[in-house]
Amino acid sequence: MRIDILTVLPEMIDGLINCSILKRAQEKGLAQIYLHNLRDYTSNKWRRVDDYPFGGEAGMVMQIEPIDKAISALKSEREYDEVIYTSPDGKTFNQPMANTLSLTKNLIILCGHYKGIDYRIREHLITKEISIGDYVLTGGELAAAVMADAIVRLIPGVIGDEQSALSDSFQDNLLAPPVYTRPADYKGWKVPEVLLSGHQHKIDEWRLQQAQERTARLRPDLLEK
Repeated sequence: MRIDILTVLPEMIDGLINCSILKRAQEKGLAQIYLHNLRDYTSNKWRRVDDYPFGGEAGMVMQIEPIDKAISALKSEREYDEVIYTSPDGKTFNQPMANTLSLTKNLIILCGHYKGIDYRIREHLITKEISIGDYVLTGGELAAAVMADAIVRLIPGVIGDEQSALSDSFQDNLLAPPVYTRPADYKGWKVPEVLLSGHQHKIDEWRLQQAQERTARLRPDLLEK
């Protein structure tokens, strides 16, 4: 899989995509993540990517030209499954969406900034708009990093134990059950006996019951799905 991230602040997420699981995925050749500075696609000597909005609204707007040039340059080299825009009014990112996107081959993620982007970009160049929550960030860089992490970790071979990814929270609209490790007794705080029993069927039943209970208590909206 290849992910191309278009941004005005590549340094903001460079460290995030070059450590931990994302780094290992790239070292294994299972994923490629490239950062593209939109200022490299400007035609003015100040390398400006924003301008005042028509109509006099407050704030600055990302211009259409550098974004169109960047996307066109990438598309001239390969086909892309989706051109994603990180937008607060996009569809909310979730695990099923991450699962679907992990099956694609090439993705472009455009990081929003300032007051937003020239709307013509959304009309003619973007194929999917995604939000990571109902709040506003300085820019879409963190959202792009979140999506890249959630998507890449699902690629077969990225995580050593693939069952671990399949048992994560939200994969089946349930929160994950509690997990414990050694020591079994710490300051009198004990691990549930069933997990020490070695009886796998009872352990699986306990985990499902705990997942359902935690979901009903903490995220009842998930059970409605």
